[in-house]
Amino acid sequence: MSPKTSKAEEIEVAGREVRISNPDKVVFPVPGITKLDLVQYYLAVADGALRGVAGRPMVLKRFVKGIDQEAFFQKRAPENRPEWVDTATLHYASGNSAEEVVVRDAATLAWVVNLGCIDLNPHPVRAEDLDHPDELRVDLDPMPGVEWRQIVDVAMIARDVLREYGLVGWPKTSGSRGIHIYARIEPRWDYREVRLAAETLAREVERRAPGLATAKWWKEERGESVFVDFNQNAKDRTVASAYSVRAVADARVSTPLDWDEVSVCWPEQFTIRSVRERFAERGDPAAGIDESAGHLDQLLALAKELGPAEKPPKSTDGSGKRTSTMPLIEIARAKTKPEALEGLERWKSKHSGVVGHLEPADVLVDGMRGSSSLWYRIRVNLQHVPEAERPKQGQLEVDYDPWAGKH
Repeated sequence: MSPKTSKAEEIEVAGREVRISNPDKVVFPVPGITKLDLVQYYLAVADGALRGVAGRPMVLKRFVKGIDQEAFFQKRAPENRPEWVDTATLHYASGNSAEEVVVRDAATLAWVVNLGCIDLNPHPVRAEDLDHPDELRVDLDPMPGVEWRQIVDVAMIARDVLREYGLVGWPKTSGSRGIHIYARIEPRWDYREVRLAAETLAREVERRAPGLATAKWWKEERGESVFVDFNQNAKDRTVASAYSVRAVADARVSTPLDWDEVSVCWPEQFTIRSVRERFAERGDPAAGIDESAGHLDQLLALAKELGPAEKPPKSTDGSGKRTSTMPLIEIARAKTKPEALEGLERWKSKHSGVVGHLEPADVLVDGMRGSSSLWYRIRVNLQHVPEAERPKQGQLEVDYDPWAGKH
């Protein structure tokens, strides 16, 4: 039966009827996983998945055109939704507000997956207290050229810092190239304070592992290191939660781990099929996370001791914008990552003599959040290119304006 013409299927979840449209639609072609398979995976690991999302407002990251196309981000809950789907209204610094979906049970979990949400992206707050996060998130994001072993080493240091400063870290694979570590906290601090605590943690990890880890905000200054991304604790940020399936070809899963597994595992081990079996056999390694809430007092005290993080210089043109300390040129702005990378290859072919000087971390590929989806920017750091051989900023190979018609 064609995925476009397959009939909807009604499934019963926790006493509710959930309609699954196009259940035979193939979501992951390589392992042959259908939309119904994806729903059934989430129901099989629902106890663990709900531990990460239950009671939290969620941005709906919908892959309606498949995993090879960019998702669009939907903050507002669909108007046409079952009466049993809960919501909460979030207010943003822009002055806008959004009534977002709050998953509270397995039925709502199945319902959001049916909308095309392959991974789950909750805020670090509960719907009952939207101003005070109860979760500090450590996102270990490797720069190009960084090996998995280095990420593991940084994770172990982050665990030790968390422990020394009154928090319990719970690790999971990101489902991509990195590691996430979550720490439950008492909901007593606002977003600004939680982000400051996370930044302080990042600076302390960098101090203990110089060259391996970095807290540097500007990407071109990080080198081949693991960025301890503290900005995932900002008010408008969400992170793929535990047991989220990621939109990669092998249907990889963001998987909670015991600490003794971190040093011996590989991210590609954890896919929909293997994690479903793993969960059935051993349950959730993060089962105790809700009973481990700690405090930020010590990290905030360290923040005062360290003082403000060093800021880059501002330009002298009166704009107030920062001036990069590195020789950067911009190559492409594109609607999709493949288009951006094609632009990079065209640039490389024009500057073949420069390419040999570049290190992996010198090519900066940024996924930039637009109004409802990502767009992609590519820059090149010429720091390793002899100054006399550095090309000047030229016309962009791809020049996409994500704000066209929206100004």
